[in-house]
Amino acid sequence: MNNSVPCTSEKFLLMTPTALIERELAAAEAARQERNDGKARVCARRAVAHATEAWIARLSIPGWHGDAMAYLRKIQEDASFPLPIRQAAERLSTPITRQHTAPFATDPVADARLIIAHLSSITSEDASQ
Repeated sequence: MNNSVPCTSEKFLLMTPTALIERELAAAEAARQERNDGKARVCARRAVAHATEAWIARLSIPGWHGDAMAYLRKIQEDASFPLPIRQAAERLSTPITRQHTAPFATDPVADARLIIAHLSSITSEDASQ
């Protein structure tokens, strides 16, 4: 049996957004160490989804809804996001081929952390104004 951190579980539904994000990032790191790149990408995407939902709720942004992939697509298409953030969203949302290769070098955990940090900074700036 695998002792890695699970991506999601019903008992975590009442966790704070920050705790959910950190749990998904930890699961992504664990999956990456186990060389389970698919699971690492899924968990990284979920972490971004939790951060995006917290950002949407904090700023009351209309028109943003969907799953992790929908959020990543919105981020990569939204010109108000800096180019590195949009590029990270593109890398996270790009499917990996059956040979498990991407059309570019990829680190899903680093990409997720980059997007999450950006969303958190926007939330923090808004809160301090």
